[in-house]
Amino acid sequence: MLCFAALAQDSPVVRGVVVRRELGIKSGVLTVRVAEDRVLRFRFDAQTYVERENRPSDPEQLRAGDKVEVVSDAAPGAAMRTAQSIHVLTPQLVQHRRPPLETPKGDLTFSGLVLRLGNSRLVLHQRDNEDVEIVLRSDTRYLDNGEAVTVQNLKPNMRVSVRGGKSVAGNVEAYQVVWGSMLAPK
Repeated sequence: MLCFAALAQDSPVVRGVVVRRELGIKSGVLTVRVAEDRVLRFRFDAQTYVERENRPSDPEQLRAGDKVEVVSDAAPGAAMRTAQSIHVLTPQLVQHRRPPLETPKGDLTFSGLVLRLGNSRLVLHQRDNEDVEIVLRSDTRYLDNGEAVTVQNLKPNMRVSVRGGKSVAGNVEAYQVVWGSMLAPK
């Protein structure tokens, strides 16, 4: 095991996470956790170049948890390698495609009684005795007293409010269906 750690220590460039930084007067020791939870130690001094966000920095700015790349040299007879440069790696922002957290804004609102529920459609009976057929989209949000629920909680004869818009085909689509009790004014 010690032989394996010694071989890993011989690599001139390593990437890992700072575990600890010990500062002396003009030098110090940097402890870095690398792949497979191995821990390596590097000496640094006034000649060691430290960089953060593409700008020169000081070893005092190194913190536990910083991701770093260390370029080092082996000194003959020394127990640990000497860091020539320490580059703090800034985390790259990973772009994940997420569904929007916000419900699409609709320009249509309806309220009334759910007359019928079918395959991704609901028929809403409005106060003016007009019935409107509304398409339930796969991303339609359902709120029962402000709590997010699923379409299975929507039942016939429930009084609901629907926010939606028109599709390209001209159908009314629901972006959000809301129901629940109203609080009495104080």
